[in-house]
Amino acid sequence: MSQQTRPARGMRDFLPEDVRRRDYVIEIIEAVYRGYGFEPLETPALENIETLTGKYGEEGNKLIFKVLRRGEHESSGETDLALRYDLTVPLARVVAEHRGKLPKFFKRYQIQPVWRADRPARGRFREFYQCDVDAIGSRSPVVETEMLAAVSEVLTRLGFSDFTVQLNHRALLTALLHASGIDDALHGTALVAIDKLDKIGRDGVRDDMVARGVSPGAAATCLDAFENVEVFDRLVTQEDVGAAARRNITEIIELTAATPAAGHVKLTPRLARGLSYYTGAIMEVAVPDLAGSLGGGGRYDGLIGMFSGEQIPACGFSLGLERILVVMTERAMFPPAIATAAADVMVTLFEGEPLDQGLRLAHELRRAGLSVDLYPEPDKLGKQFKYAAARGVKFVTVAGTDERARGEVTLKNLTNGEQVAVARGEIATRLSAEKLRSTTD
Repeated sequence: MSQQTRPARGMRDFLPEDVRRRDYVIEIIEAVYRGYGFEPLETPALENIETLTGKYGEEGNKLIFKVLRRGEHESSGETDLALRYDLTVPLARVVAEHRGKLPKFFKRYQIQPVWRADRPARGRFREFYQCDVDAIGSRSPVVETEMLAAVSEVLTRLGFSDFTVQLNHRALLTALLHASGIDDALHGTALVAIDKLDKIGRDGVRDDMVARGVSPGAAATCLDAFENVEVFDRLVTQEDVGAAARRNITEIIELTAATPAAGHVKLTPRLARGLSYYTGAIMEVAVPDLAGSLGGGGRYDGLIGMFSGEQIPACGFSLGLERILVVMTERAMFPPAIATAAADVMVTLFEGEPLDQGLRLAHELRRAGLSVDLYPEPDKLGKQFKYAAARGVKFVTVAGTDERARGEVTLKNLTNGEQVAVARGEIATRLSAEKLRSTTD
């Protein structure tokens, strides 16, 4: 009986082209984040179960991948570890553990996989990468503004122009729930329902809210406000806390005018974000024709205190790498070379010729900074050329007995069929020049 070769549901194999696309996006994200002064951080794939539980709200806790105890405790069925659900809670743990070693204003980026026991769908997987950027130690609106700027610059560099960064505030949502007549005890469960608005629509959310104990009239008042900013503003500013939150959002939007986020940030009253640890501004990236977002985040001033007992302000944003890859692939946004960028040149091997000659040439070209594929066995040149072309390699070298006698190497361009004889000592320089030319064209 043959073995099942598919990966587990919601997990994927990444073939070379997939990895090249992922690396391309990550390199741009890292470059932007470093440009904003963020430092790299990594945390373990496994966390203690108590580190994760109770941090993500009712829905999030159900999606944590729990790990059974091992060894003599295996039969107990108990869990003591879990795969990390996101990168934010592990960051909070790290800050609480290493606060004395970190700067007053700690800015970090982290790009690692996370795991969620979610139902797989288009652009949604059980194992996926998050690209997080967080700032610890300040309540200034400059923090949110810089975050919005960094995320907007990443998306712009990747080629997106039609994105919107939706912005809201948890205090505005709380004020709206109060003004709508929803009991405090139901706020958490109401927000879980509201967070599904884009997925199940107004009627679906209304029914969900009512099923959770919210009166039909209160649910209707709340949902009506999401469709009219003036009504929303009137309701949320009835309380001082709501009015202060509205001023905070206005200031952030005004500050983004001086950044790459200008024109992309918009107050979105219906934005809720289901994670329970958010305490202030919340953000989410939307693009047309995508169910869900390309990323999101917000301020979570109370999360680190759950570990350290010290209230430390914090704000973060997470870009969903998989969703970005799906949209960029569907829109053909990747440079063409990424699909077939196997090597800069392939060195051929002649039948009956010494193998060390090809190895020496390949070594010299690699020392010059070129990516070199060496055909692994002597064969007919036609077969070798066909192999190189299929892999997207533009140039091949030919150095048989005649070429070696003349101190030359034949360089063939597989794109246009041209071939030239190049002095053996100049072949690396010639290929480097061709590589530079192709990257600047």
